[in-house]
Amino acid sequence: QAQLVESGGGSVATGESLTLSCAVSGVDWRTTCLGWFRQAPGRQRNWVATAYADGSKNHIRAVKGRFDVSKDIAKNTLYLQMDSLKPEDTAMYYCAAGPWLHDSCEWTDWGQGTQVTVSS
Repeated sequence: QAQLVESGGGSVATGESLTLSCAVSGVDWRTTCLGWFRQAPGRQRNWVATAYADGSKNHIRAVKGRFDVSKDIAKNTLYLQMDSLKPEDTAMYYCAAGPWLHDSCEWTDWGQGTQVTVSS
């Protein structure tokens, strides 16, 4: 079972940047999907970005060109670089991990989340 601990959230103004980190343990980096999700108050949790085991990555359309997911295996850390932040990016951000099964990631483990608040 993976252990995931997020950090790096905070309160920023529109247009500013934040880098989220997720300390990862208990995974096989060769076979595990790692990703970021977010949940705004009163809304469901939504997928934001995935770093696949083969080194590829993907992001939701709303953040493409502004956010970038990356991983540093030597540091056991997953990152989410967030630039040009907007108020609609305000949410609790969660790190997730899981195996690649049936042509998709199966998200089985979650961190506790880190809050990102963007003021207008």
